[in-house]
Amino acid sequence: QVQLVESGGGLVQPGGSLRLSCAASEFTLDYYVLGWFRQAPGKEREGVSCINSSDGRRYYADSVKGRFTISRDNVKNTVYLQMNSLKPEDTAVYYCATQRRLFCTLSGYDYDYWGQGTQVTVSS
Repeated sequence: QVQLVESGGGLVQPGGSLRLSCAASEFTLDYYVLGWFRQAPGKEREGVSCINSSDGRRYYADSVKGRFTISRDNVKNTVYLQMNSLKPEDTAVYYCATQRRLFCTLSGYDYDYWGQGTQVTVSS
């Protein structure tokens, strides 16, 4: 049973930083792509970033490019999302997701396994 557990969310002031973690259990990440998604109240789910299993290539939504960085540690079986220069519009519940495939996408429909989410609130 694939399990993902997010952590690291919280309240931060605009311009601040947070690092989200997504720990995987019951499987190893080596052959799985990882994606980070978010959903704000009243809005549709948005793909934020993802990383390939094949070559480690990373992809970002335009709204976070240059501010967020995704990384994976296959030894720790954990994926991270470093979020810098946070803005109030980054406020959302953030989810990690995974699927066994070579190349990732920013579409949630391409992922079968999801974490429970962690709240990120950017406010002064």
